[in-house]
Amino acid sequence: MSETVLVLGATGVVGRGVVEAAVEAGRRVIAVARGRDALEALRRDHAGAGIDLVPGSVANEADAAALARRLRDLDRPITGVAAAVAGVPRRGRILDNDGGPDAMRAALDEDLLPHVAAARHLLPLMAERGRGGTWLLIGGPAGALPWAGYGHRSVAAAAVRMLACALHDEARCLGVRAQLLAVESPVCRPGAKACPQWPTALEIGRRAMALLERSDPGVAARPIVPYAARTPSLPLLSTNPDEVFPHAP
Repeated sequence: MSETVLVLGATGVVGRGVVEAAVEAGRRVIAVARGRDALEALRRDHAGAGIDLVPGSVANEADAAALARRLRDLDRPITGVAAAVAGVPRRGRILDNDGGPDAMRAALDEDLLPHVAAARHLLPLMAERGRGGTWLLIGGPAGALPWAGYGHRSVAAAAVRMLACALHDEARCLGVRAQLLAVESPVCRPGAKACPQWPTALEIGRRAMALLERSDPGVAARPIVPYAARTPSLPLLSTNPDEVFPHAP
């Protein structure tokens, strides 16, 4: 039986790219997302592939714990996890009148804390059978450099990077390699304005699969793996979240 990859946020833009890349690689997939209809559509798009649908969320501790119970009942060993979860992108400057603690808290609640909840409840589940594997967070723009007009999201994205570094150290004792695939550019989406240097969701998914399969030993010790060495400059001025943040569903 092929190894199984768990995709969190499987019906989002990047999540769908990861699912497609996993199917392309012959991997069995456990697809997790909140909407059952979107999950069913994902399975129809990959008719004949081995995809298990698990409606669920990692938005908070309770949801992540419930998802862990469902996955345990599914009784399918998981050898790789790709976490493509993030909140709905909203513009906002920290120094604006509406840029206070509530706005920052919302950004952290939507972008950071789902990754924390997922790791706390699902990473140990992945390690239970002693097969190791890779826990891969997929990070969006603004984690390394702030994006103009997205101050709160920039702080939250940087926090996700630090979370990946902390998990990289803590997961070692469980035999799991934790990393962040840092996608510091917009994602080329069908029907949206795009630059030729922007990656597609499938290209990101293929890079994610290479990390999950540990096909590049040279990156094994890195907590942060850049998708590309160059950070684009022109897209910083975009006012369209669909063109800036890659994980919006």
